[in-house]
Amino acid sequence: MAPRPFWKGYLKLSLVTCPVAMMPATTEGEKVRFHTLDRATGHRVASRYIDAVTGKPVDENEQVKGYERGDNDFVVLEDDELEAVALESTRTIDISTFVGKDTIDWVWFDRPHYLFPDDPVGEQAFSVIRDAMAETKTVAVSRLVLYRRERAVMLEPRDKGIVLWTLRYGEEVRDPEPYFAGIDSARPAPKMLSLVTTLIDKGTKPWNPEMVSDPVQDRLLDIIAAKKANRPAPKAKAKPEHGAEVINIMDALRKSLGSAGAARKR
Repeated sequence: MAPRPFWKGYLKLSLVTCPVAMMPATTEGEKVRFHTLDRATGHRVASRYIDAVTGKPVDENEQVKGYERGDNDFVVLEDDELEAVALESTRTIDISTFVGKDTIDWVWFDRPHYLFPDDPVGEQAFSVIRDAMAETKTVAVSRLVLYRRERAVMLEPRDKGIVLWTLRYGEEVRDPEPYFAGIDSARPAPKMLSLVTTLIDKGTKPWNPEMVSDPVQDRLLDIIAAKKANRPAPKAKAKPEHGAEVINIMDALRKSLGSAGAARKR
């Protein structure tokens, strides 16, 4: 049984509208989470907001948003003022712009979501929008209120559904030029390039989700399991330290190729 969608609304293209639902494409539900405890009592520790000057707790009804305009000088915004800036894109993904599929750089992508029809009657409208984007190799750009802010979103056809990406705001993406400008633009020696290409070929494999497994999470689960069973926790293996030693790149590449070949034979 599929989980209950976290968002429901409408997908609209000109006069074509269909009801849709959406779920985040990623989850942190399987992540190991900890509570903060009082070591002496074993009780959970609760966090709360306190007045930074008086040190007294502040009731939730007395908390307001403030924008700092100077040292300890804030402009206060009430909830109704914040709600007033929300646009009409809370429940409708109104598509009016399409761009080439490969023209949005990955650095703009924020969070992926699965978008799918929420009513069998609307499946045909959903499918024709999806297939037309796939046919023209385009993605749609729209706006939508998600996570309490209006965001630019990109819709990309995928299999029988659509992946909706929230896009980062312009001020969130740094210009790469200051970081890359000082790198030497000269091409490496052909022989060196050939050795690295060979090393890449030897290491190329089909994609598998196991490649992005979390070894830290696995070790944490081992420690937790040992403590549940009153066994000694497994000790972490010491990692060899690598200093900033001067090496000959060609020698290092040849040794790397030799190691890769030996590993493959094993």
